[in-house]
Amino acid sequence: MKLKTLALAAAAALSVASTAHAAQPDPTPKGVKNIVLVHGGFVDGSGWQKVYNLLTKDGYNVSIVQNPTLSLADDVAVTQRTIAQQHGPVVLVGHSYGGVVISEAGNDPKVERLVYIAAFAPDAGESVQSLIANPPKGASAPPILPPQNGFLFLDRSKFAAAFAADVPAADAEFMAASQVPWGVEALTGKVTVPAWKSKPSWYLVATDDHMIPPPAQQTMAKRAGATVAETAASHAVYVSKPEAVAELIKRAAEGKK
Repeated sequence: MKLKTLALAAAAALSVASTAHAAQPDPTPKGVKNIVLVHGGFVDGSGWQKVYNLLTKDGYNVSIVQNPTLSLADDVAVTQRTIAQQHGPVVLVGHSYGGVVISEAGNDPKVERLVYIAAFAPDAGESVQSLIANPPKGASAPPILPPQNGFLFLDRSKFAAAFAADVPAADAEFMAASQVPWGVEALTGKVTVPAWKSKPSWYLVATDDHMIPPPAQQTMAKRAGATVAETAASHAVYVSKPEAVAELIKRAAEGKK
């Protein structure tokens, strides 16, 4: 009788363990597993932290590029070094000026897909300078100060409203105070062959953006043939809406249109 009771108890325990095991989510992501994140001008890679946390939680291998933003050529080279460290195919993600960087660096054979987050998506021969030369009618002008020794800064008093209007005030103030000098050579750097012409792309439009006008984002996304998503957010969408950003990146990793 005792043996029968023990056998039943063991069977029940195995059943519970099996059910619990089956209920556990698969930590292995689908599709491309390597994600490389490229920041834009005036900021550094630390702004990607929330997006990084969401993606790594889902099993992705995420790397953050720390570009010096001195020149486009330098930033492409730094990004290519990060791509070279990946084992297998890559989803390359760029925010703002980072979109220029990934359009050039994305020609690396390891890069399979591109994701633009409120970013510039230039064609051949275009730069940030040329893309902002003729803003859409009614668009607000970014509060970029005159160059200082070859570098650009945003007016600190206007940073929050232009760049990070939906970020907590204390965080936006810190972002303004910790600006990374953006080299004029990065602003004027021209793309040679845009990777989006040969590789699939995804684009997240930030509809409350006061740095890159949303109509300009939509035009660039359409020209690139990108799969487009929209979210009500400022230019700092990667900080304020990390869930929306991570979701689009995962769609790209899985190849979902």
